[in-house]
Amino acid sequence: MSLPRRDIKHIFQKLRDGLVPERGLDTFATGIEKDRAELHRQLELVADGEGLTKFLRGGYGCGKTFVSRLTVLDAQDRGFATSFVVVSDNDLHFHRFDDVYRKVISELSTSTCPRGALGDIIDRWIGKVEDALIDAGADEDADDFDAKVRTRIEEELLSRASGLPDDFVRVIQTIFELKQKGDLSNAGALLSWLAGSGNVAASAKRLAAVKGDITSKVAMSYLHGILVMTKMAGYKGMVIVIDEAETILRMRKDVRAKSMNGIRQICDMSGSYHGLLWMFTGTKEFFDSRRGVAGLEPLHDRIKFIENGGFSSRRQPQLNLSPFKEKRLYEVALKLRDMYVTSLRQNPPAPGAASTPAEWEAALDRLTTLVSDEYIRMLVSFVTAGFKGDVGVVPRHFLRELIVTMDSVEEYPEYDPTEQLMAKGYKPDPRAAAEASGELPNDDEDDSLMAEEAVW
Repeated sequence: MSLPRRDIKHIFQKLRDGLVPERGLDTFATGIEKDRAELHRQLELVADGEGLTKFLRGGYGCGKTFVSRLTVLDAQDRGFATSFVVVSDNDLHFHRFDDVYRKVISELSTSTCPRGALGDIIDRWIGKVEDALIDAGADEDADDFDAKVRTRIEEELLSRASGLPDDFVRVIQTIFELKQKGDLSNAGALLSWLAGSGNVAASAKRLAAVKGDITSKVAMSYLHGILVMTKMAGYKGMVIVIDEAETILRMRKDVRAKSMNGIRQICDMSGSYHGLLWMFTGTKEFFDSRRGVAGLEPLHDRIKFIENGGFSSRRQPQLNLSPFKEKRLYEVALKLRDMYVTSLRQNPPAPGAASTPAEWEAALDRLTTLVSDEYIRMLVSFVTAGFKGDVGVVPRHFLRELIVTMDSVEEYPEYDPTEQLMAKGYKPDPRAAAEASGELPNDDEDDSLMAEEAVW
């Protein structure tokens, strides 16, 4: 899979910082084919009109954020609008649906609009409304054309979203009218209000005859309206990811209990939001402890994890993610090493640069030689030493170490990564001879087994 240079640079910078990249994940995804297939099945159901919730469970570092971000990219490729929200104990409490709504809409994205896509979605839908009127014989230059658009906006919204607040319709109509008049400032202010902002001037709100802000009581009805409008704009639906739900466990007891009940309410109402997939990620403690899901019986009964004799179906509400093993780390590292070298090879120095083309080629050959397959095996063994196969606790550290190594080889002609590894105390693994023959232990014996806790 060929990636633009900017995406490759993004990937390596995010990994240097110990973060999951937001683009290009497909290029080094390894060992999650069956999990990804299940999430594709969820997307197909939602595209057919279902409203669903799915929960990704696993220890710290087993790839929950990676898999959920990859699902967001897959969803956008399939024509969905998406929102990726990271739980914060400061400004996201799930019993306050206005908090949830504001965060979801602020992170709304599409394949063509990476963030803050609400305005683009509205424009696309209104464009379709105008096109439909013109196709039906309306004259777009007539004095009453805008009035017809305003009427059609109301008709389409109210016919497809029952219980929609009147303010929602008026704000959309007013945003359209203000843009037609060229009043982009007030149109933008009302768009911010619709996105859940509490800092919109009263003068702008008066233009749409609205008072106050979107409250927790009506926020989910507004989300329903945004979902309906998104589908009318031509998208398959919406995917909302709530990442790091275990953050709720750090909240005060009363807030924690209310937030868990808020998630229960989202699960209960999800079926009526046709075309919407909610995806939550959390640690096993979040799902299994009395402080988390297991402490709220109605929620636990709804989404409890079932494991029979070590086997757990991926199709149940909770999808259990397996931790990294040594073989998987090695395969990811090979992909990143090859991407790093290919990216450099495709961007040789410009004429007059400090390095000549010959020197550049020699440096690339040196990188390939020093960060060899065998060196990567040694690095995997060194970084995972002492964890007895539970490599989930080190992937983030390992990937940073790998990329810093490649950066150092590129930057310093005298740098020898194997020498440095030995200086840090690397001792050859007793299995080195078997590994040198080309095989690491197979960790895919039964990836349907319930995994141990681990870290991405």
